[in-house]
Amino acid sequence: MGSAIGLRDDFDGAGLRRLARASKSANQARRLLALAEIYDGGSRSAAARIGGVGLQIVRDWVVRFNARGPDGLLDGKAPGQRSRLTDVQRWALVETVERGPIPAIHGVVRWRLIDLVQWLHEEFAVSLDETTVGRELKRLGYVKLTARPRHHAQNEYALEAFKKGALPPSWQRSEQPSRRACP
Repeated sequence: MGSAIGLRDDFDGAGLRRLARASKSANQARRLLALAEIYDGGSRSAAARIGGVGLQIVRDWVVRFNARGPDGLLDGKAPGQRSRLTDVQRWALVETVERGPIPAIHGVVRWRLIDLVQWLHEEFAVSLDETTVGRELKRLGYVKLTARPRHHAQNEYALEAFKKGALPPSWQRSEQPSRRACP
């Protein structure tokens, strides 16, 4: 069996307990208290019991703590999946969006996300979802613009007349005085 990995020399048990009290992260505080037990001469099994984990997890905490200090014990965000688009493909996407579609070639008068998904598949054999292409475009600084909807039977002349105030106001004072309550 191998020997245990030693902890850093620039901290002690009392210092880690102070950091745990000041921490806003419950998980970091739990990890700091487990490591404080090791600093105070306790076993790794006791530290695992305090942390509510196994020995392998305590070893991982020690490695992270030795590398980055108390900040190494904070929960980090998982990096997620790498982008399927390369920089060259991203650059080609930007060029295509900037140039705009050619109706005779592309069959559309404006780019929609589904059209860009199809273009990427035809050009680079990359299968992406519309949402993913939208996220990539947003990351590149583009925003989705849509035209305000207009009813197909809308009369422009009636709109202008309405805007100019040709219609009478909807609330008017009545001609007859209202009845008073009888005393």
